[in-house]
Amino acid sequence: MGALDDVKAAARQAALARRAEAHRAAGPGRGGMLSAVLAGHRGVPVSGYMPIRTEIPPLAAMSEAAAHGLVGVPVIEGPGLPLRFAEWEPEAVMVPGPFGAQVPEPCRWMVPEIVIVPLLAFDRAGNRLGYGGGFYDRTLEGLRARGPVLALGFAYAAQEVGAVPVEATDAPLDMIVTEREVIRPQGR
Repeated sequence: MGALDDVKAAARQAALARRAEAHRAAGPGRGGMLSAVLAGHRGVPVSGYMPIRTEIPPLAAMSEAAAHGLVGVPVIEGPGLPLRFAEWEPEAVMVPGPFGAQVPEPCRWMVPEIVIVPLLAFDRAGNRLGYGGGFYDRTLEGLRARGPVLALGFAYAAQEVGAVPVEATDAPLDMIVTEREVIRPQGR
């Protein structure tokens, strides 16, 4: 491991603790700001995620978006591969998919133009710290090569840090939505 890997590993440890505390303290209405942002993009295909552990849950906003257009969830097909997205509906039957993540059954593929991205930490420059697998980085690179895509980080406000350690392969976010505010990084 290199020096940047060590820095990222330490940042992930600290970020997990901050997120866990924010999750314990959170009350209802955590997704209100996300719902408001998505309301401005009705009918645009969007991908959310099935929250794990202490991730801020986007499910209420995903349900609202599903009333107006396609909504998907990520499917991990293998290490080193980009994510694919399966169509999701609020009443979808979910089953364990590859790598244990919940996926809809049956699986019908879709391509999102808005990707709601879970994260461990973010900064106001639009950088995010993920889990280290690079899945969203590869996925956003591929989607952006096809056309415009809005990468929307969704997090608790407590997950903000002064600066996220980044490297050339890290895909930036176009917007960050917390339970308190919408952050639009400069230049994006």
